Amino acid sequence: MMVGVAYATLAKQLWLNVEVPDGATVQQAIEASGILKEFIDIDLETQKVGVFGKLVKMEDPLKEGDRVEIYRPITADPKAAKRKRAPRSNEAANSNDSEKKKE
Repeated sequence: MMVGVAYATLAKQLWLNVEVPDGATVQQAIEASGILKEFIDIDLETQKVGVFGKLVKMEDPLKEGDRVEIYRPITADPKAAKRKRAPRSNEAANSNDSEKKKE
């Protein structure tokens, strides 16, 4: 059966299609794809994997057409990153609304 294996860094994205036997596991597909040779920084002991955005285990079986995704580790706190991206004027407007609700 044909499945995809995908991984991306800030500099490079790769999506490989690979033929695996029926009932192949996530780990077998990753190994068969050769993506571990392309991205030597992948550490399957610590990085999470998923199929179409849903977390899975390495031993989970795949179905025809599945896309295995290897996720990079989070390098920043998502809440802090969102606060950093939010415009300052929006924060001021929200705090004024909060004060009005208190009254």
